[in-house]
Amino acid sequence: MKIRFVLPLVLLMGSAGSALAQDVRYNFDKATNFTGFRTYKWVAIKGATPLSDLVDRQIKAAVDAELALKGLTKSNADLADLYIGYQAAVGQEKEYTSFDSGWGYGPGWGGGWYGGGGGISTGQTSTIYIGQLALDMYASTLKTLVWRGVASKTLDPEAKPEKQEKNLKKAVAKVLKNYPPKQKK
Repeated sequence: MKIRFVLPLVLLMGSAGSALAQDVRYNFDKATNFTGFRTYKWVAIKGATPLSDLVDRQIKAAVDAELALKGLTKSNADLADLYIGYQAAVGQEKEYTSFDSGWGYGPGWGGGWYGGGGGISTGQTSTIYIGQLALDMYASTLKTLVWRGVASKTLDPEAKPEKQEKNLKKAVAKVLKNYPPKQKK
């Protein structure tokens, strides 16, 4: 189910518990020489759901910081080596959790009149929010996709803004850990 509003997308990488890690995947064009890329320019991806200005700035700032560490320079000129865009979404899933008290009427471990056992089961349904951020890099000369990284994570809609931004930065760092890709010679 698609959510029209994007729970300020900084929720994208909000914490749902330390046991739930971010799922990160990437793919790239093996024929591309990534060492030739020195500059990049932000572009909007056609058909991508627009985010609030605040969230857009936070995502771009996190990506800019990571790319600077990798030696890439942001440019506003059309002559940049790479065009970079992102897409983000938040989806919902339902989770059903059941509990068995272990007490109740019916045949139990002992059988017969003294058995007891059986139990009463109760359940609870909850909504889980899952955020996903996809980062695309296009070679500006051919305007072809050369690298794509995707991070997804279960979100905590009640996380504080500081925690949300920290998790966003962490997700971007994990996605860009694989850029430039290590190519076999």
